Amino acid sequence: MKEKKRIRVGGEPIAWKSPFAALRNVNLPPGSAKQLTDDQADVAPPAPTKNRGRVDILRQTAHRGGKTVTVVTGFVGIGQTEKEHLAKEMQKACGAGGTVKEGRIKIQGDQRQAVAHILANAGFRPVFAGG
Repeated sequence: MKEKKRIRVGGEPIAWKSPFAALRNVNLPPGSAKQLTDDQADVAPPAPTKNRGRVDILRQTAHRGGKTVTVVTGFVGIGQTEKEHLAKEMQKACGAGGTVKEGRIKIQGDQRQAVAHILANAGFRPVFAGG
């Protein structure tokens, strides 16, 4: 049977042992670890380019029994796996179901604003098209 480790609550300080303490004694070859100067540590890394093209956001109800679906089309230069990742992120943010079919992302309900926000953060230029 595994013994439980108890934490003292009497007020005395708890001795903390770093799991990385053994690494202090490891000798690395010179130049293997990149050292940052104080000037470089304060500078943020450059922002990724945010021009991945235009995508259209549509609201459709046809052939769905009156139910509204948000459809994102017009992706250029991205693969199926990235579309599935974006769809999963949209579903999470909207709290709705969705799918990726025929190169389009379909999200249940009228979720155009939330979808546009996610696409803008991913570097796309969302455009509301259609009804």
